[in-house]
Amino acid sequence: MWFANFFIAGSITMVLPFISLYIEELGNFSDEFVQTWSGWVFGITFVSAFICSPVWGKIGDKYGRKKILIISAAGLALSVLLMGFVTTVWQLFILRLFMGVFTGFIPMSQALISTQTPKNIAGQVLGTLQTGSITGSLLGPMLGGWIADSIGYAITFQFVSITICLSAIIVYYGIQEQRIENDNVDEKASYQTKEVLSHIIKHPVLLMVMIVSLFVQIAHFSIQPILSLFVGELHGAENLALFSGIAFSAAGLGNLMMAKRWGRIADKLGYIKILVFLLFMAGLVYFPAAFVTNIWQLVFLRFLLGVSIGGIIPVRTAYIRQEAPIAMQGEVLGYNTSIRFLGNIIGPAMGGMIAGAYGFSMVFFVTSGLLFLCGGLMLITMQKNEPAAKQVPSY
Repeated sequence: MWFANFFIAGSITMVLPFISLYIEELGNFSDEFVQTWSGWVFGITFVSAFICSPVWGKIGDKYGRKKILIISAAGLALSVLLMGFVTTVWQLFILRLFMGVFTGFIPMSQALISTQTPKNIAGQVLGTLQTGSITGSLLGPMLGGWIADSIGYAITFQFVSITICLSAIIVYYGIQEQRIENDNVDEKASYQTKEVLSHIIKHPVLLMVMIVSLFVQIAHFSIQPILSLFVGELHGAENLALFSGIAFSAAGLGNLMMAKRWGRIADKLGYIKILVFLLFMAGLVYFPAAFVTNIWQLVFLRFLLGVSIGGIIPVRTAYIRQEAPIAMQGEVLGYNTSIRFLGNIIGPAMGGMIAGAYGFSMVFFVTSGLLFLCGGLMLITMQKNEPAAKQVPSY
């Protein structure tokens, strides 16, 4: 599954660096038109993914998650393949919309692995799984840019579709999904959507974990659209793309190094305790970024940010695996994924507006404040619901 996530994450991110350049090739457009449609084409995938993630989660709970993984990979491969043949921006927009419908492979793989993993090591295993998607995300943009420069944008899309198909093949032949029998005789074999939502609402810690997922994504993505501009202000125009890439990759490197370690620590000390710590750590790291005076200070802080953010995803997924009955875990994780995609939509828009109105520094202040607020709310919720915040020590 590690390799499948690596191929999916790498394939999806391969095309991101040149989407705007690909749009320029589709017609004689103004710069304003290209910039506007680049934003729409990029963002529409998150919108459809936000809507569809819980649906796929529910279907996976009922019919098996391995089947959904194969369907998701096939849908992604087809949509990316067809992008290589588009002749208008509208066609590309519709295919990116279609792609979002199937952009649930990595969250569904987390649901599959979490249900097949003993609860007492779920954090460590999910952290290991996350390193696959992180590694793919780090290598994907660089490899995609190199391939596009070598063979052209359209052919690159077709090449990417082949790597996505490899993920489907890996899952089909390499993954055996076992049906887990509930030890708790009171648990049902299936749940209606209203029962799933009721379960989330009646468990305050679980509900707060999902709310925190939204604000973490808003905070993390608020800086994404302006990071290159901020790097340019610090370093100048020379080798701007290279240094922007270094700043982006520094967070991924920290994430890659610590995701598994945070999962292992959380398995021993408690998922919510570590989640609270990581939220405060991320808020603390974001704040001084507003005062950096050179690129290497920013790169160092981005690395520390990756160290803190890297543990949040496996820790919260492991907690959901503990808190939700097996028969509804896919749907609960689907809702959590939808909330994250919503944050991916809100974050860049918010960061751009704040930077335009108040400058780059204010984005870091607001982001830091959001993360401290999340850490505080999570701490209060944990203290008020202490038994629910402790993980089950054995499977």
